[in-house]
Amino acid sequence: MGHTEMGLAVAGLDQSAINERVAKLAGGDWSSFKPAERAGFFFARKLTKAPWNIRKADIDTLVAHLGPERALDTIYYVSACNHMTRVADAYQLPLEPENVFMFMKPKDVEEKKEK
Repeated sequence: MGHTEMGLAVAGLDQSAINERVAKLAGGDWSSFKPAERAGFFFARKLTKAPWNIRKADIDTLVAHLGPERALDTIYYVSACNHMTRVADAYQLPLEPENVFMFMKPKDVEEKKEK
């Protein structure tokens, strides 16, 4: 969840909001999220835990909720994150101590902080 927390910080959430969001995501009760978000979460969990069980119906559900482009983005991103995590775990690489995603912070987030 470390990189997830870093990404949420870049999106402008404060530590309290990050903790709340991470607890919801990790808890598995996604009922407070929109249906499209839940579809993405369910797909990501299945792809992460049992990629060999992904079927056409899983992809069709994702496409129905997100559209073909965002579904493809989701499949790619979850796959890439799983790859990175598995490699890092295999070599026991620690998470970076600083937020490596801060350079990606949108300008509107920076402008809000300055006000």
